Amino acid sequence: MDQTTENRFPRVILASASPRRLDLLRQVGIEPEIEPSHVEEVITSTVPDQVVMELSRQKAEDIAALHTGEDAIVIGADTVVAYDGKILGKPKDEADAIRMIRSFQGKVHQVYTGVTVLIKKNGKWEDISFSESTDVSFYPVSDEEIRTYIASGEPMDKAGSYGIQGGFGIYVKEIRGEYTNVVGLPVGRLFYEMKKHGIELRG
Repeated sequence: MDQTTENRFPRVILASASPRRLDLLRQVGIEPEIEPSHVEEVITSTVPDQVVMELSRQKAEDIAALHTGEDAIVIGADTVVAYDGKILGKPKDEADAIRMIRSFQGKVHQVYTGVTVLIKKNGKWEDISFSESTDVSFYPVSDEEIRTYIASGEPMDKAGSYGIQGGFGIYVKEIRGEYTNVVGLPVGRLFYEMKKHGIELRG
């Protein structure tokens, strides 16, 4: 692609039902169409950045298959939390959520997001894929504070049992990397990658 010419597409589709990803895109001037993928996820790796890349591609390809006759951009994304190289999913129950948050105390963990952008142009699909990692650490958190947070219900649908943009954000001590990556979509990296390919997502 010509990196000096910006291409605008009539349709930008987010293959996710995540309200957090939608909010992040809206904050930077993108109003995507929402078409959540319900593809059965297949993982062939245990390496966090490879896992999120696989899953983001599966989601994007699932929705792209529904748009064969028009120019469009489909964005797929997947986010996981990892500690000591092992992926921590969503908590099974409150006890599992407490265990996860306790395990982070005094330590650094990582948040990985994989992004796959499929671009339909002149009848052909092109793809841009990448993963982003951010290091996160917390201030000391008491068991009482953890239990109060868990009781709010907020962490039960979140990887690693917390949401940085929610009530647990007050305990974040340090972030090394892109903040929006921890929320669920590294929009800075996304714009950078699109710009390199001469693509403007806004407007």
